Amino acid sequence: MRTWTRRRLLLSTATGAAGLAVTAPARAAGRDRLGDDSGDDGILDALRALPGLRVIEERTGAEPGYRFFVLGLRQPVDHTDRTAGTFEQRLTLLHTGTDRPTVLFTTGYDAVLTPRRTEAAILLGGNQLQVEHRYFGDSRPPTADYTHLTVRQAADDHHRVVRLFRTLYPGAWISTGGSKGGMASVYHRRFHPHDVDGTVAYSAPNNVDDREDSAYLRFLARVGTAETRAALERAQREALLRRADMVARYEAWAASTGDTFRIVGSADKALEIAVLRASFMFWQNGTGDAAAIPTPDASTDALYAWLEDTALLPVYADSVARDFIPYFYQLGTEMGYLDAPTHHLADLLRYPDAIQPRSFVPRDIPLRFDATVMPDIDRWVRRHGERLLFLNGAQDPAVAEPFHPGGRDSRTLWAPDANHHVSFDDLSAADRAYAVATLQRWAGNPRPRAE
Repeated sequence: MRTWTRRRLLLSTATGAAGLAVTAPARAAGRDRLGDDSGDDGILDALRALPGLRVIEERTGAEPGYRFFVLGLRQPVDHTDRTAGTFEQRLTLLHTGTDRPTVLFTTGYDAVLTPRRTEAAILLGGNQLQVEHRYFGDSRPPTADYTHLTVRQAADDHHRVVRLFRTLYPGAWISTGGSKGGMASVYHRRFHPHDVDGTVAYSAPNNVDDREDSAYLRFLARVGTAETRAALERAQREALLRRADMVARYEAWAASTGDTFRIVGSADKALEIAVLRASFMFWQNGTGDAAAIPTPDASTDALYAWLEDTALLPVYADSVARDFIPYFYQLGTEMGYLDAPTHHLADLLRYPDAIQPRSFVPRDIPLRFDATVMPDIDRWVRRHGERLLFLNGAQDPAVAEPFHPGGRDSRTLWAPDANHHVSFDDLSAADRAYAVATLQRWAGNPRPRAE
């Protein structure tokens, strides 16, 4: 198995579904250490003066006209109880000018610690302030208690960030994110609707009722061609028919890297989870190319390599799964999770409810689902959500249950041939022109930034 890293997996998620530019950033002269602001715009001194903010470092590699800072902001663990203590939340800032619009960006997971601009920041020539999600990366409270990992607490994190940085950046603010980051941007707007002037959410799922997941099953039963869907089902069956050999390869990889399967339970269960998720992830991240799917006469090596690439086998081993416990905790307490088709695999399955969030959250962490949270957000989006722009790929099963904005100046745009990694460029010419014009109008039609 090829070498995978947690950062690679997270970076792939962040760049693919958040409108991040994926080209290598230009190298530019910059500071590896903190100095002073002699001879420039004074932003370093201004950052240092913000209460509760720590300037950790200034990194090189930003595009011309930008400076890139890694920051730490002291946040309450519980925004409703200041006696609960604090934690430091990781932020990054791409600064170009206090007179420019500012883009508030989150991946929903770890922060991306390389200076890459989102589409919104590029189109607006604006600053970009990234907020790492609480309980991910370096933004973890000192206790292992997940009680305060809620969508409302994260929304309040964003609210405090905006209030603090508006003193430096008084112009227009746009929020954006992809997938879980897009969801977080919408949740922020639900509780603090006037913090920003508009939101662009990419590939944001909307699981309103976690007891009713038939939309995912219907989507996977119709997407693509019948031939491709049948080929996927055959490959999934073949992987479980060759379970012993597949698990042996999986265990050998884990042994060679020192990894284990204590969280999920075993390599056997992890393999079954990967097989169940394979069809969803094939459409979510791929091109729908049936030729890439192994046939029943393919070698076990080829079948294993395909499953590794499609379902990301390293995700289910402890070295990566440990860092995704907060994600599955959120799924199991508020956000809900998907369902996968099993009709063609029923005689080969060993683990009931294998892909449910509990499989990825240790038993000593309670999971109590609050069924009121997602309906409340969905209701707000439908009735009151203003200046919301959703971008979805029509080949993406993650948005089988999409948001339906009903407020003023809000719309959902669909890219017919795009997957979870949709961008403005995947839209039709008319829809792209609409999206760009809307974004720039929300930001006050800023002039292009002088290079």
